[in-house]
Amino acid sequence: MTAVDTLRADGLPGLALRVRDRIGQALGGLGALVLAILLVLVTVTVVLRYFFSTGFSGAGELAVWLNLALIALGAPLALNSGLAMRLDLLPRALPPPGQRVTEMIADAITMLSGLVIAFGTAGIIRQIGGISPELGLPEWLRVALFVPSGLFILAQIALARLGRGDYAGLGAVVFLVAAVWLAAHHLSFQIGLPPSLLTALIAGFGILVAAPLPHAFLLAAWLAIPFGSMLNEPALVNTTLAGMSKFLLLAIPFFLLAGTLLTASGIAGRLVRFATALVGHWRGGLAQTTLMTSVLFSGASGSSVANAAFSATTFHPELVRRGYSPERAGAIVASTSVLDNVIPPSIAFLILAAATNLSVGRLMVGGIFGGLIMALFLAIAMRATARPGDQLPRASLAEVKASAIAAMPAFGLGLIVVVGIRFGVVTTTEAAGVAALYTLGLALWRRMGPASIFEAFRQTAAEAAAIGLLIGTAGPFAFLLAVDDISGTIANFATVLGNGPGMVLLACCTILLLVGLFLDIGAAILLFGPLMLPVVSAAGVDPVAFGVILVVNLMIGGLTPPVGMLVFVVSGITRVPAPALFAAGLPYLIALIGSLTLLCLCAVFLPTFF
Repeated sequence: MTAVDTLRADGLPGLALRVRDRIGQALGGLGALVLAILLVLVTVTVVLRYFFSTGFSGAGELAVWLNLALIALGAPLALNSGLAMRLDLLPRALPPPGQRVTEMIADAITMLSGLVIAFGTAGIIRQIGGISPELGLPEWLRVALFVPSGLFILAQIALARLGRGDYAGLGAVVFLVAAVWLAAHHLSFQIGLPPSLLTALIAGFGILVAAPLPHAFLLAAWLAIPFGSMLNEPALVNTTLAGMSKFLLLAIPFFLLAGTLLTASGIAGRLVRFATALVGHWRGGLAQTTLMTSVLFSGASGSSVANAAFSATTFHPELVRRGYSPERAGAIVASTSVLDNVIPPSIAFLILAAATNLSVGRLMVGGIFGGLIMALFLAIAMRATARPGDQLPRASLAEVKASAIAAMPAFGLGLIVVVGIRFGVVTTTEAAGVAALYTLGLALWRRMGPASIFEAFRQTAAEAAAIGLLIGTAGPFAFLLAVDDISGTIANFATVLGNGPGMVLLACCTILLLVGLFLDIGAAILLFGPLMLPVVSAAGVDPVAFGVILVVNLMIGGLTPPVGMLVFVVSGITRVPAPALFAAGLPYLIALIGSLTLLCLCAVFLPTFF
């Protein structure tokens, strides 16, 4: 059947949806392939290094190039993934006409961001010269895929509207995009605001109308150019690409893949049974099991969003059956999920290390200490809020032993990561690659089919691209903050209460709690970690201790309105309204703030714990 015949049979909407799906399938397949090649490359590098004391030139450079390709291929897919990072609180509160307007503005922001990526990269390609000395390839190939990536972002938005038959809406979005694009290239303004403040205001507007966070950041930095920003379009995109090009960030897709395979293969279910055998007989047994599973699963996924999705599917229905209200059950799931970005392997610590050059190994050891304190406070809160009858019979010693043996393969993953990194046996990226290979072996051992394994790779590619794009697009914003000496402003504010470590920590935690109300944890780490670290270090606080406190502080923001990413993930899966989840989670929020207070006291009086 020709395209004309298809158009006559199903109309333009049907054809548009099919084209969008075909593009998505092609990009997903290529992303999965690149991720598989990356995994093979790191595995071969580890084998050559440890068994043959050799290696091959250019492996690190090639890995970075492949990771950039992974982000470029996955960026259009990330628009519809669980990590699209959209805050839809305002659109939900509006009547249907208002929702349509905010959706059009959000689509226009995303399309403009795609244009910036495509044309900015094209400008960089024209300027790049030379050959990579390690790979022998033209340097422009490193970023070339971002040109079609930006255009595919536009196509995803346009085809989605055509698929709904929303021709008027698409026309309005295209008109808005064209008007802003032409105005930004031909007009200049002098309003006297610092570029970083203007960028923050534009990004805030984009976030309010539910534009994806990375695209709101990138467009905000681009729109600051007509108002006197130091970053022109190629420099802005170059700063974005440089933020994605750090070798340490290769660990993120591998840790995500390990968590995805662990869940899909059923090994995560063994952790649930072991957790039930350990704490199911406590008061609030199922709630405590949810918490214990998060503690155990943290050593596998490294992603709070992944754990929130897993627990919402696994535990929420059972908690409701045991008498918990849907909103209280959802609040339990969301609050326990904060542990995954604290207990290693933690993607948040990888982002922090990449932004500040702190030791990943020390951060992860500190994360174990911080995560266990958080778990203790949450356990107390869950005991206090337990429903009558939520208590299972005590498991026998034989049952505990059997469930522990069954869960043993999952524990091996945590040992690979923590021991390998902390004692310098492998680098962080190598440990992540070995962890991914280990879980792939477990999946094959569990007879996981090729289709399921491919889907795990495809899903991971999209999620890793979303995180990588966020890291990159936060770069220009962070640059503008540095140019406007926002670190000096924060330092002055942090010392208003005094110069001692306790007072400086109190001021910084106050700022971070406010930041966590509005920003995703990844963006907040990238923007405020480098700004605050010199301030607390000058006050005598151990940098690693502050790194743990910073991540814990911002993870609390995953439970607070209006952004509350973890709450929105649970809300999307359980269909419980987000405002009800925010209200029901108050006891657990108080418990987590209590754990944060204890960690701050430890950082002041017992810094050697970190």
